[in-house]
Amino acid sequence: MTETKSIPAWAQERALLSGNEAVALAALHADISLGTGYPGTPSTEILETFSEWGGRAQWAPNEKVGLEVGIGVAFAGARALVTMKHVGVNVAADPLFTVAYTGVTGALVIISADDPGLASSQNEQDNRHYARAAAVPMLEPSDSQESYEFMLEAVRLSEIWKQPIILRMTTRVCHSKTLVHPGKPQQNIPAASFVRDIPGRVMIPAYARPAHHRLREKMSKLAEWNETSELNKEIAAANGSRALGIITSGVSYQHVRESAPNVAVLKLGMTWPLPMKKIAEFASRFDRCLVIDEGDPVLADSIRAAGISVEAKPEMYRFGELDVERVRRIIQGDVSPEKAPPRGRPPALCKACPYRPVFGAFRKYDCIVAGDIGCYTLGVLPPLEAMDTCVCMGGSISVGLGLRHALPPEQAKRVVSVIGDSTFVHSGITGLVEMVYNPPTTGHVVVILDNATTAMTGRQEHPGTGRTLSHEPTNQLDIEQLARAIGVKNVVVIDPIESPESFEQLLSSSLEKPELTLIISRRVCLLAAGKIREYQKAAAVPVA
Repeated sequence: MTETKSIPAWAQERALLSGNEAVALAALHADISLGTGYPGTPSTEILETFSEWGGRAQWAPNEKVGLEVGIGVAFAGARALVTMKHVGVNVAADPLFTVAYTGVTGALVIISADDPGLASSQNEQDNRHYARAAAVPMLEPSDSQESYEFMLEAVRLSEIWKQPIILRMTTRVCHSKTLVHPGKPQQNIPAASFVRDIPGRVMIPAYARPAHHRLREKMSKLAEWNETSELNKEIAAANGSRALGIITSGVSYQHVRESAPNVAVLKLGMTWPLPMKKIAEFASRFDRCLVIDEGDPVLADSIRAAGISVEAKPEMYRFGELDVERVRRIIQGDVSPEKAPPRGRPPALCKACPYRPVFGAFRKYDCIVAGDIGCYTLGVLPPLEAMDTCVCMGGSISVGLGLRHALPPEQAKRVVSVIGDSTFVHSGITGLVEMVYNPPTTGHVVVILDNATTAMTGRQEHPGTGRTLSHEPTNQLDIEQLARAIGVKNVVVIDPIESPESFEQLLSSSLEKPELTLIISRRVCLLAAGKIREYQKAAAVPVA
């Protein structure tokens, strides 16, 4: 059992918590055996807080690995929490779809932290589509109290139904702080134990076919259960009016209640599978039934597909976050142009960032730069403007190779792929394998910007730093040895700050060679350097 003494006293009773902190507290109270995942805004703080307050947590190299580890924990009859941002679910989709077939023995809760409005993401996807596509039950909290309660309920439902559960949060829920009245840590939790179930766990076609039927039967039963679930709440109109009823979920509920406090509301807590009978009965009582949800019209489309007449929000409101004013406009049917938000200060690399000389060299030699996800993505902005593509985590190497294969030689020789150290570990290694396996005739140049941290999401650890999530020493991935083992013959490590001219010369000569070259531009992130020295000093002190 997790020791509650690790939880700060202020969080053990009524406390002002973010949604992320509330999930972490619930994970402790549910005695989650292991929390794993990959850092990504807005989900990062869940595992950090869980670890800080006494839980067992670890960063995985990527979301797919994290989910697979969590599946193993749940197959062992224990409780697992796996966290990631919305695009991380894309990476984890392969095991996600299959674990829906296998089910679990213990509990498996998957956090999908969506980012409406693209506060820190490359797309605005709505991961409610995953719940329906993979046939995985989904809960959506609207504030920190529900984040705490729904996390506990997700664990309970996962163990009862023997299925993974997705807890979908959004940026506003993850980071906003509201009051939480926590309960007490759970008692008498079954110990982990493996029970062999080959037909249920080994998804060869002969076993997967009946597993699919079992899954659909469970979804039908869950949908029936959801008809009377307390996760869904109905708020009556203040004056009993039948003019308007609103169906909503997640943080949109808060905006609806503030913008239209006297209107009848059906708030859905479990948004897949949907309680269609309850929805139909609610909708039938009003002259106008409006569905207000953030992102894609997932609820409205699903409800309409069931033959229930509801009104969806206008198309213009599927983009960006909702707020009270936008919800008022939706209710009024206002589709006039919205006022443009005030222009903020554009993000930029730190003034003394070790990436700056690298991007300066890219500009000097007119490189065609296939970029990646991380701090260095800011190299696309003025005054550097030295990045030409950015698709997904780890995509820079493979995209750069595609450019090399297709462009005429005089252009192909200018292509360079740039990727960070954490992103390289996440999903760039296979691109390097591809580079060696199918080398372009012009060769290729890859630059790994190694700043010894996962800087963009808050300076988390990764396998290349040699430290765990809690900053304890562990085995360290050697990127140079890995590259040479794969078959890259030209591997060079250089400090771009120590000698920018040397970096420029190295880049120039590498671009001219019809060979494969990996340049590791190594310099510790300035913002992380002080903490890294503390961790190294602590690791050097012998334990008494």
